[in-house]
Amino acid sequence: MITSPLPADSWLVEPAHLAWLNAEGLRLLPFARASRVEDGFAALNEKGRLPADAIAELIHTTRMTHCFALAHLQGIAGYDALVDHGIVALQGKLRDEVAGGWFADARRSGDKSAYLHAFVALAASSAQAAGRPGAEALLAEAIRIVETHFWSEEEGALRESFSRDWSQEEPYRGANSNMHGVEAFLALADVTGNSIWLQRALRIVERLIHQHAASQGHAVVEHFDRQWQALPEYNADNRADPFRPYGSTPGHSFEWARLLLHLEAALQRAGLAAPAWLVDDARGLFASACRDAWHADGAPGLVYTLDWQAQPVVRARLHWVQAEASAAAAALLRRTGETEYEQWYRRFWEFTGRHFIDLHQGSWHHELDPSNRPAASIWPGKPDLYHAYQAVLLPRLALAPSLATALAPM
Repeated sequence: MITSPLPADSWLVEPAHLAWLNAEGLRLLPFARASRVEDGFAALNEKGRLPADAIAELIHTTRMTHCFALAHLQGIAGYDALVDHGIVALQGKLRDEVAGGWFADARRSGDKSAYLHAFVALAASSAQAAGRPGAEALLAEAIRIVETHFWSEEEGALRESFSRDWSQEEPYRGANSNMHGVEAFLALADVTGNSIWLQRALRIVERLIHQHAASQGHAVVEHFDRQWQALPEYNADNRADPFRPYGSTPGHSFEWARLLLHLEAALQRAGLAAPAWLVDDARGLFASACRDAWHADGAPGLVYTLDWQAQPVVRARLHWVQAEASAAAAALLRRTGETEYEQWYRRFWEFTGRHFIDLHQGSWHHELDPSNRPAASIWPGKPDLYHAYQAVLLPRLALAPSLATALAPM
């Protein structure tokens, strides 16, 4: 893998900083334990409690299973049973035993999306790396569903969503679902030993980033029709949608930047050709997000969305954006050794420490208003362990292999 020497005073080699990251991870985990419900894991409120109407959701069940598997792999006691609970849940009410695939929640209704199924594959991969019972069968089923219904060999990308019986396909293609597909495919390549997943990830990245984003000044184009024609006005009347917002989403630029570097490292580790544009596009994505989103409205922090003139649209600050910014800075720092990324890495963590980390009620605030006060207009409560927990793990690890495989005993 191509990496560069880190600055001598880099936080990535500073024992106190590494210890702080570890301690923050250990603080985050117990808060998330309370999300367990009978059929999986559910969303927690701002105090870390289950609402009266809490229901198991696929997004939380998969992400918690993934994170608890990472905890177990590190030898943190008490998380093996939570991984096993997640595996059982993903073979229970959340799974469609008739048509195949998984429902969005335990009510067993709605469409089947590539976004959520990518997280099933990620959770299964991590559980398999952790050697948990039932993980192998879950992994095989997740792969079968992805290959049968979502992966398009012709398009080199994931189809977006289908009706429950797979008979109706949504006439839409999304960057977000494909981005998480790349994340899942990197993990699948590691746990299966099959490099086809790396080739598929590269095809997704080439389409979404090297073709579309690079031609837009490295602003990620999020929404497309079925023929991959961009839809720049998509959700113009629903600008703050938590999954498909209008305009560009700088947090995804950070996330894509990091994934491109993981993919480059994974290809090199597998002895495969890694295009030089992977690191170039990662740099471009990071630079555009920092330039356009940081202090974009005159106040500290990263705004949620921008229009196509790089002006703020939704000015809320979301915790996942901040988490991905610091993780991307760490990845670029490890890849290049350049002090610019050290400076951004420190800047992002200092902001997180001042504004997002909630030492009073636990976890991180998931949303701040434009004045950096806790808010709940887009992401109420504190349902998400995944982004924050990965943010404290990734800076301590190499760019490849993927998280669970990196933490697994040799």
